[in-house]
Amino acid sequence: MSRPNTRSTLRNGAVLTMALAFLAGCDESGQFVAMQAFKPNTETEGVPEPGAVIKTTERDVEAPDVFSANEAGLWDGRPSLGGVWVAHPDVTEPERVIIRNSNNDKFVVGALFRRERDIPGPRLQISSDAAEALGMLAGAPAELNVTALRKEEVALEPVEAPIEADAVAAPSEVTATPLDPIESAAAAIDAPTPTIQPLASATPTPTPVAAVAPAPVPAKTSSLAKPFIQIGIFSVEDNATRTAKQMSSAGVVPTVKTFERDGKSFWRVVVGPAATSGERSDLLAKVKSEGFTDAYAVKN
Repeated sequence: MSRPNTRSTLRNGAVLTMALAFLAGCDESGQFVAMQAFKPNTETEGVPEPGAVIKTTERDVEAPDVFSANEAGLWDGRPSLGGVWVAHPDVTEPERVIIRNSNNDKFVVGALFRRERDIPGPRLQISSDAAEALGMLAGAPAELNVTALRKEEVALEPVEAPIEADAVAAPSEVTATPLDPIESAAAAIDAPTPTIQPLASATPTPTPVAAVAPAPVPAKTSSLAKPFIQIGIFSVEDNATRTAKQMSSAGVVPTVKTFERDGKSFWRVVVGPAATSGERSDLLAKVKSEGFTDAYAVKN
């Protein structure tokens, strides 16, 4: 006789357990939060804002750890093919390098090759085109600095996408409330009559005037987003200093800025700021005429 009662008790207990589990899965507002775990997560992290357009550019950075040589170089006087290049016996693979003449601070970018034959004289041998760019005479050695170059990709400042006319919200409706003419007239009648003050003496008393200090001359400002021209980034401070001296000799005022990356120091040479886009174009043309064809506009 006790078996049916036992089954009824177990059934009632199972129903009560399911009801308690359902209530435990609800939040304070009565929503069943357990099912929210199966909803896809639509939040994303690290995604650029939809209105921003990110652009990148490449620039040359000196890499003396790849190749660097400071020694005498020679052009043997014979015409050579292949454009601007320099050869050295320690080279393992061809590289892109910057070649500087320490005697006159002239420089040129060219290729670096391995010197196959052991010819008496300086180990650095340059082409006829390189000698012409560096101002070297045939058979006259000159102290050269040869450093490898590497391309580095950097991100420019994000450019905000233009806002479409449809995206601008329409102004809210303005409700005009007419004034009651009777209340306005009553307020004007109840207003106190202004008291007329007697005139002051006809002869004014002189007031001492304090000495006015001359206004300081404001610093040169620019409305351009990128008013400076960057000439180059150098890993050797002496190279940056020589470049700055060359720009000063050309009538352009340079600035050398230092920064660190991965524990290494670098030096940036910039000129500016330009007040107008026309002045910036003239400044860039002046810099490129001095041989810095990779120069470009920067923010600071």
